[in-house]
Amino acid sequence: MLGSGRLIALAIAVALWSGASVAQELYPSRTVKIVIPSAPGSTTDTLARLVADQLSQRWSKATIVENIPGGAMNIGASAVARAAPDGYTLMVAPPSPLSFNHLLYRDPGYDPGKFVPITLLAKIPNVLVVRKDFPAASLKELIDYAKANPGKLSYASQGVGSTAHLSAAQLEARTGIQMVHVPYRGAQPALTDVVAGHVDMFFDTLATSVPLYRDNKVKLMGVADLQRARVIPEVPTFSEAGVPGFKSITWFALVAPPATPVALTEKINGDVVELLKSKDVLDVLHKISLEPGATSPAQTTRFFAEEAALWSKVIKEAGIQPQ
Repeated sequence: MLGSGRLIALAIAVALWSGASVAQELYPSRTVKIVIPSAPGSTTDTLARLVADQLSQRWSKATIVENIPGGAMNIGASAVARAAPDGYTLMVAPPSPLSFNHLLYRDPGYDPGKFVPITLLAKIPNVLVVRKDFPAASLKELIDYAKANPGKLSYASQGVGSTAHLSAAQLEARTGIQMVHVPYRGAQPALTDVVAGHVDMFFDTLATSVPLYRDNKVKLMGVADLQRARVIPEVPTFSEAGVPGFKSITWFALVAPPATPVALTEKINGDVVELLKSKDVLDVLHKISLEPGATSPAQTTRFFAEEAALWSKVIKEAGIQPQ
């Protein structure tokens, strides 16, 4: 027989569990906000708005997107890290705030390892975009030119610690070349200056660079993945072009604030994965050269760890010191 004290404790535990279950069954009962830690107009922004629109239809509750740019994405990520773990504030972000900003900044304002992974939404290879009149026709010729002209080759990025910056740093470390870093406030102004010939090269996603390549406005020297890209099968990978194992992909993940309950995370994961597998969403993703992720929370956690290990090695090899 249970004593009266234990019976009371058991009753309280059952009541709390029942309350949590009911709350999760009713989720969402109000507007859900998806934070993007960057400015509007990016691939991250496009993807987040697609997901938000689909979730609004599925949940019959408004799902809105809020852009909180600045601080190398640390400002927006910090806001989400401080949000209540109730599923009503989520974040869609590219790699930096989820896998390596803590290696680049002494105090980014949050611990990326404490975000609760929900799913990998999509991924896309990066490609080396070079100004049209650059005196090299291949990646090997570009590397040879850089070695013969140390410090003369320039590369654009969206800022210190961006994937473009670290990809170029990885190329420097792997090939022994030295280049000049020219940071911009986003991918679009960086690409604009590559097209104009003001900067030599830029590691960009296929989504925004392929149209310029098709219009004969830039050269594409190599795909930074281990296999060729479906949309540009004629462009070799870095491995094929002479830099074995070179990899740099941009990906976009959905995460929740620290301490978000497992049951709630799985509920959101199930709904998002289902929409990512729908024909309408797949068609949109393929149009912008994105491959769907649709991973489980456990798979997403492992993926984050693999990416963090990759970029940690790059940051160490490149000698990049935290700011």
